[in-house]
Order: sequence, then structure tokens, then C-alpha cells
Amino acid sequence: MCILCNRLCLVCSLYVLEHFSHVDADPHEVALWVLLKRTQSANKAVRLQAVQELAENHHWHDYQYQTAAQVIDQRTAVGLARTPQVDLRFFLRTPTLPDLEDGLSVEDELRQLLGSLPQSEVDTCVQYFTSLALRESTQSLAAQRGGLWCFGGNGLPYAQSLTSVPSEKVESFCLQALVQHSKSHCDRIVANGGLQLLQRVYQLRRDSLKIQRNIVRIIGNLALNESVHTAIAQSGWVSVLAEMMQSPHVMQASHAARALANLDRESVKEKYQDGVYILHPQTRGNQPIKADVLFIHGILGAAFKTWRQKDRIASEEEKEAESMDDYTECWPKSWLAADCPNLRVLSVEYDSHLSDWMAKCPAENQRKSLAYRSRELLRKLKLAGVGERPVVWVAHSMGGLLVKKMLLDASEDPDMHELLKNTKGIMFYSVPHHGTFMAEYSVNVRYLLFPSIEVRELCKDSPALRNLNENFLNMAKEKEIKVLSFAEKLPTNIGPMIKILVVPTQSANPGIGELIEVDVDHLNICKPEKKDSFLYKRSLQFIVEALQSYIGH
Repeated sequence: MCILCNRLCLVCSLYVLEHFSHVDADPHEVALWVLLKRTQSANKAVRLQAVQELAENHHWHDYQYQTAAQVIDQRTAVGLARTPQVDLRFFLRTPTLPDLEDGLSVEDELRQLLGSLPQSEVDTCVQYFTSLALRESTQSLAAQRGGLWCFGGNGLPYAQSLTSVPSEKVESFCLQALVQHSKSHCDRIVANGGLQLLQRVYQLRRDSLKIQRNIVRIIGNLALNESVHTAIAQSGWVSVLAEMMQSPHVMQASHAARALANLDRESVKEKYQDGVYILHPQTRGNQPIKADVLFIHGILGAAFKTWRQKDRIASEEEKEAESMDDYTECWPKSWLAADCPNLRVLSVEYDSHLSDWMAKCPAENQRKSLAYRSRELLRKLKLAGVGERPVVWVAHSMGGLLVKKMLLDASEDPDMHELLKNTKGIMFYSVPHHGTFMAEYSVNVRYLLFPSIEVRELCKDSPALRNLNENFLNMAKEKEIKVLSFAEKLPTNIGPMIKILVVPTQSANPGIGELIEVDVDHLNICKPEKKDSFLYKRSLQFIVEALQSYIGH
């Protein structure tokens, strides 16, 4: 049914409701139409309340859900999708997709879409990999020797076989290029049928979480542009995102939450750019947000995996006492959000694409500098509204150096002064403030943990690190920023033969605030073993104390 017909149905039904209310009717039927009418109110507060009540009432019959799905508008559908555990019957099924042209595969269509996009206005890395995807056939990709392309940290070793690369791998390759194009060629992607093609790939690859995440990442990027919101809704993406929001996989739900937040201009003023993820609250709610906590991973980390619970071998008694439901893929989302519901918890991901591809790319050196990353993240965080409320930063490894650089850059930018003013605390997990002996090991060893050009500045007592830390100390003392640092006491296994204390205690000490040594290695220092472990309890205590006058603990 077309949108005009939907609107006419709604108008007619509401007319009947208003003018024939004296006729006997099912109270639930009347209640449904009253709520549907309120979703069209000129009063925003009334609209928001109506959407909430629609979702919270679970006594509707099947046909009533179907009726509601036919008549609700785009704004209401997005609001329902962002309501906790909404009934998915509120959403129309994905529109039937036209058949592929004779002889064309999904892979061919992806290549055609890529080929239709301008190569201008995108950086050199996007141009490089797009042209590679278009130029090389599946067979020749497989036949290349000596190449290892990495997408988001996962290698695709095309060079290891002369047989054809599975089509799923090539689709993933094309989608990675489309992720980048979706930041600058939004209108062209939509105009050339990209939304429908992505639906086709999404339905075809329901067994591939990674491909589905990349597709929803593209939708999240497109949703930054309000001009295409209607096209996104009409091509069935709201129902897909509503279903994905209820996924048990933290990464799937968080990608969907970002896309829906960007679509929800009714209740969200912030925009979440690629790599900025809302861990809490991912849905609409009544709890007012009082402060922000930002999680910044290290160089080989990621927005989710860095902050998972520590994997451990439980005894039989522990296995009996605990269920697997107690394990969390992301403790800030599961534990911190439950303990401090009036916080907004964000996790930032950088180097999740181009600069991890480990191929020759002309823009690599610039992209991998602390200065570049700092400017890029500050811009993204400003769009996400970071700095408008009190902030606590939580950083692991070299993510801590990035936080210091960002705050120093913010101090020199009048537009970012609020961010610095509202920074109330910083928590460092094994941050190499004074360098690391890792930088003195062979290239092969050190690149396992620090695959970056800054590694040459990570030598113990390097002048660059000394200047960064001295300037940070002066600023932190002047602004009275609370600081807590954790230091690793156990060496980290680097391959089967080498064990290294990556960040010694003296380097993990920034020279301000409390320093706590913990019996864990570098990779696990930000992964508490249990919710009642010292590492989590002390981290929670610091966040609460830094924000106490704002969040009311």
C-alpha cells in the first residue's frame, strides 16, 4: 500500500473514531486509534508519550498490529524501533525486491554501484581500494601473491590460494569500500539503488554477522543526512534495524542503535558519526542523562572487544553457581549502565578501517599520527554533543595518549573549551606515558601491539612523550581533573616464545592522581574478571566520585 493510501486510511479511521464514538466498540480498538491519532499531534510531548504507550501495551491483537503497521508514519516507526523490546509486528515487512538482471550476481551489482560513485571527494585510500575492487576479478584477486588485506582487524589472505575467492569475501571487500563512500556520496548511493541492493545482500547473508554489521554501518552513515531518511524508511530499513536492536550480540545491537539514533530527529539532537557508538542508553527512555563516560581503546583494540569481560576458566563450583548469562561482551554496556543508568556511555572506534588494511596507501602516514586522530575524533565528539555535560574519559594503552592530546588540542580551540571545562576525570589503564621498551624490540614483535608510526616516539623517555605529559600535567592540575591510573604487573604473551611487560609501572604513572598496580597483563587490565572484582569496583567508584555532584550517587 502506498504512503498516500496509508495516510488516507489513517484520516478516515480517525474521522470515524471522532464522529461515531457513541457506537459500541472494543475498548482496545478505541485505545489503539486514540494513540495512533496522538502520534500525529502538533505537540511533541504528546507524540512521544503516545509512541511509548503504543509500545508498552501488549494486549493488541495481530490484526491491530497489522493495522498500526499500515498507518504509522516514518517518525512513529523510528520511535517504536527505539523503544525497549518493542513488538516487531508494528513494522511492515521488507518490500519485495525486484529480480536481478539476467546474468548478474549480487557481487556484480555491488561492483556496478561502486563504479557509479565519483572517485573525487574521497581520500586516497578510498580511491585505491575502490579501484582495486573494480579492476580485479575474483580469480585475479586470489592469484595475487604477497598481499594481506585487513578489514577492521580481520585478515583476508587472498594470496594463499589460486582458487576463486568465495563470493562472500568479495562482497565484504566491496562493502568496505562502500562504508567509506557512504560518508561523502550519500545521495549518489541512494539514487543508484544502493538501499535496495544493501537489503538484498543483508537478506542473502543473514548468517554473516560481519557483513550485516558493515551494511548497517553504511545505513548509519547515510542516516546522518536527513534528506534521505524517507528513502531509508521506504526501503524497509526501520524494521530491519528494530529487529537487529534486539540481537543478543552487543556489536549488532550497537550498530543498529547508532543508525536508529541518527534517524530519530524527534528525540535525539546529536549525530553519531562512523566509529562513535552509544552503549547506553540505546533506546528512548525516561531517565534524564546527567553526564557522559567515554571509552577510548588502544591501537589494536576496538569499541567493543577491548571492554569485554575477562575470559577465565571457571571451577565446577563456579560453573554451577553462575549461568552463562552473567558473562558480558562489553562491561560498560552491561555493568556500568546498570549501576549508573543516568549516564550516557559512548565507545569510540578509530583505525577500524582504512589504516588497518596494511596495504600500500599514500595517506597512511598522515592518518596514523596522534595529531590527525585527535582532530578527527574531536570533530566527531562535538557532533555527538560531548562536552555539553560533565565527562569522564576511560582509556586503555595508547588510547590514553590520544585522550591527553585531544584535551590539549581542545584547550587551544575556542569551540572545544566546553569539553575541557566539563572534563571531570580520566581513568588510564596501562597507558605508556613515558614510553615502553616494546619500541626497542624488533619490528615484527613491536608491531603486534603497536602497529603505528608513533612507535618510534614510544621509546622510553622520548622527548615527544615527555612534552605531551608535561603539558597534560599542567593542564590537569589547573583544571583540577581527577586522575586514576592502573598498572599491569604480569607480562603479556607475544606469540608462543616471548613474554613482555608492555608498560612498566613507572611508565604507567602520569605523575598525578592515584596509581594502582594490578595482577594482570596489558591486554586484560581493562577487562574485569567479574562484576564484584576489585578492578571493576574501583573503576566504578572513581567514575561515581568524579561525577558525584551531577549524577546524585
